[in-house]
Amino acid sequence: MYRRSRKYQKYVTKYAKARAAREEKRINGIHPEYPPELPELRRLIKITDYDTGTPVTHRIELYRSNRIDCYNVWIDGCLWKEHIGWSKTLEALRKALPRQPSSFY
Repeated sequence: MYRRSRKYQKYVTKYAKARAAREEKRINGIHPEYPPELPELRRLIKITDYDTGTPVTHRIELYRSNRIDCYNVWIDGCLWKEHIGWSKTLEALRKALPRQPSSFY
């Protein structure tokens, strides 16, 4: 083994003490506040369509996924898409329910 110089030994001792102090602070000290655990069902959209003459209700449920900004989307009890974002969900909803021509002209 090589001998350590006094300067290097002083450096090693100083940082070992700092590391031990940080570890003790971590164990006994103040812990950061974590956000609360999010629920499984994050958003629910209910749409009642009166255009066909009889009201039809659709239920769109957005569940938590393993990505922060995405959802697992279930429509009327069937899985539609996994890992889809909020804006993509609204875009698909807009395209699925087009405008109906007005008969009041």
